[in-house]
Amino acid sequence: MRARSPVRRPLTLRARLALWAALATGLATVLVAAGLFFAVDRYLLTSQQQRLLSAVSALQDRVERVAAQAAQPFGIGVLVLDGGDLTALTAEDDQTRTLQLRLVSPQGGRLQAVSTPGFPRGVPLDLPAGLYWRGDQLLSVRPLRRGTALLVVASDARALSEARRAFTRALAWLLPAALLLSLLVGWVVAGRLLRPVRTLERAAREIGEGSDLRRPLPGSGEGDELARLALTLEQSYGRLADARDREQGFLRAAAHDLRSPLTAVQARVEGTLSRERDPERYRHDLREIGRDLGRLSALTQHLLLLSRDASALGHSPVPLRDLAAEAVDRARELAPEADIDLVAPVPVGVLGDRVLLGQAIWNLTVNAVRHAPGAAVTVTATHQKDGGAQVTVQDDGPGVTPDVLERLGEAFYRPDSSRQGEGSGLGLALARRAAALHGGELTLSSAPGQGFAATLRLPAPGQPGHSATLGDNDPS
Repeated sequence: MRARSPVRRPLTLRARLALWAALATGLATVLVAAGLFFAVDRYLLTSQQQRLLSAVSALQDRVERVAAQAAQPFGIGVLVLDGGDLTALTAEDDQTRTLQLRLVSPQGGRLQAVSTPGFPRGVPLDLPAGLYWRGDQLLSVRPLRRGTALLVVASDARALSEARRAFTRALAWLLPAALLLSLLVGWVVAGRLLRPVRTLERAAREIGEGSDLRRPLPGSGEGDELARLALTLEQSYGRLADARDREQGFLRAAAHDLRSPLTAVQARVEGTLSRERDPERYRHDLREIGRDLGRLSALTQHLLLLSRDASALGHSPVPLRDLAAEAVDRARELAPEADIDLVAPVPVGVLGDRVLLGQAIWNLTVNAVRHAPGAAVTVTATHQKDGGAQVTVQDDGPGVTPDVLERLGEAFYRPDSSRQGEGSGLGLALARRAAALHGGELTLSSAPGQGFAATLRLPAPGQPGHSATLGDNDPS
């Protein structure tokens, strides 16, 4: 068997913040140190070069004065001055006392040199004029103003080299110390900054493990980012609590409305089978069972339609005028005495789901017929000014009170006055759901004694819901 590799646990946010702080501090330290190093080194080097050049000018004047006194051309200066003479020339003042000299002159086709005893070894005789670094020595090569001799001046630059080495040693221990200090400070600061996050995490975990989704979260508000995060989580938990309450209410109402027809069917079947009956009685009982099964079928169909996902919707031309006409015809069959009229002078259609929109229009129509008996009902299908379409079902019945109107459209809600009638309280909820899935809306308006109107509005092409107003190719 292949051994499993150990699972690497990711670094905590606190550790990552501390590491980033240390990295930023180390980078800043290196940049600042490098800037200081180059600035100071450049300053020291320039100063030493200037002092050397000033001293070289003075020594050149002295060498040329001595050679002039000896009435010798500079091309043979090495024959005029020896090492002791050069040492005496450097000892004339403190500026040149520490310098070492060498005179180089061509003699008989070869270069000959005279130097002070301390002049550094290994310096080539044929160096051209200029400034040179050789180890810890700074060299200046300058031709004398007359003749062919070269004056070479060596200055001890160990102070500059020592300064460089001291700076490097200081940086070698300063950088780790700065990294360690920044890591420690970053760890402490990150812990303080993340303390509200840990408090929020603990509170969110307790809410998730418990049932009180409306419990306020600590630190929520409009302050900093953490306060706004806590406020967002608190609002999200509140919406989850509302959704949970609606779901529980929906399930309780669904269980209640499903249990009633099931109980009725079971009681009728048991009563029918309890003893022998005549054929007419059997037919009557079967008709009652059929009505109960019809209620179950309608309720199940409504529940399925309510649970439809937007991705499962059809997107084909839907003739709204035809659907409204079918709803009116079915309502007339359901209640022959009802006064129901259709107003649809022109074809009206949308792109959408025919089954869902047809059920929505039927629910609005049968709702008006059932809950406003004896009232005149008008179903209207028209275009909207913005290019959309709408279907309005209006009756001149007794209307409803504002508190009832506010709750109409909730799943399984039925006013007390209609609880004894047929229906499950899902009709308006389904119509509202159908409108929302198509990017539209369902609006209800009513007042006591002023009738009731339900308007299903569907948007024009290009608006949310992917609906488009179309002709329904109605031949009439």
